[in-house]
Amino acid sequence: MALYAELHRHLGGSVVPRVLWRYFERHSSELISRFAEYAEFEEFYTRPRNTLDEYLELHTLVESVQTVETLPYFIYRLLRGAYIFENLAYLELRYTPYLRTPEHLSQSERIDKMAEIVEVVGKASKLSEYPIVTSQILCMHSRLPYEVNKAIVDLAAQNKQYVCAVDVAGGDSYYGDRLEEWIKLYDYALSLGISTTGHLYETTAGCYPELLPCLMRIGHGIQIPLLHPELLPDLARRNQCLEVCPTTYLKTGTLQDIRQLKLVFDRCFDAGVDIAICTDNAGLHNVRLPFEYENLLTYDIINFEQLQACQDAAFRHAFAWPYGQRPVSLLNGLLSRESTQVLAMKN
Repeated sequence: MALYAELHRHLGGSVVPRVLWRYFERHSSELISRFAEYAEFEEFYTRPRNTLDEYLELHTLVESVQTVETLPYFIYRLLRGAYIFENLAYLELRYTPYLRTPEHLSQSERIDKMAEIVEVVGKASKLSEYPIVTSQILCMHSRLPYEVNKAIVDLAAQNKQYVCAVDVAGGDSYYGDRLEEWIKLYDYALSLGISTTGHLYETTAGCYPELLPCLMRIGHGIQIPLLHPELLPDLARRNQCLEVCPTTYLKTGTLQDIRQLKLVFDRCFDAGVDIAICTDNAGLHNVRLPFEYENLLTYDIINFEQLQACQDAAFRHAFAWPYGQRPVSLLNGLLSRESTQVLAMKN
């Protein structure tokens, strides 16, 4: 029975090392020619990086092979693993569609091609054998021009059957010179009825309070409880949820010890700010969502009651979950009705 919701997973970083290796072996062997065997590739692909910028460079390796033709291949394997190994009932996949279009085309031609990418991802995500409720979050990007980012917002508005929100990604240290631009784009998205999230307060270089009122959820946001706890009451008032991805902060050098997250969870719980536990880049980390849960419990960062609260929050803040309850409640209802029917038959 699928039970969990994943609110923050990147399409590029979701490809597990073994699947990516097999694809390269069959179709792009030159990309792995420097690795003598799979173990060397896995170590390179999943090892911690020194900075967020260095970590994000790995996305370009996958983006280069995620095209209109290959996306169904990757998405099928992603959803198969998410359903069988992670018990996901709900998954929001985020990515920048512009970066999946051919680089040799002009900017306007690449913008036009983005709609095809969204449709391919949307159709490939509907699998009867792995029934996960899925939706897309389209990422604006800190290194793309305004015209492209605005086109991404327009694309989200035109494809609400596939897209549930917009985001901004590409490294939160690069937002500062364009803050007015990001606020304008988010205001535009909200005016079109598009939900919003954004990579913000992930690192100490990405703390921009001006952007917080634009967001319905906050991608990462861990520096708020760590460095700016005075902002937590405003987050609670706006009913904003943090998308906390524990393994990421160790892989990017943002935190040195996972136990530093205890202060994040404690302060958020005390202030009434919801947290959804997420994986971010399950492939780059070679971990799955239940591992993130178990790790937080193992290190006494949260207890079981708090874990359940975070799992509830994930469904409550999901942009496209179509039900009023999470799956465990629906299952309990079915079992209760089944027991009633059995008793009625016996009587």
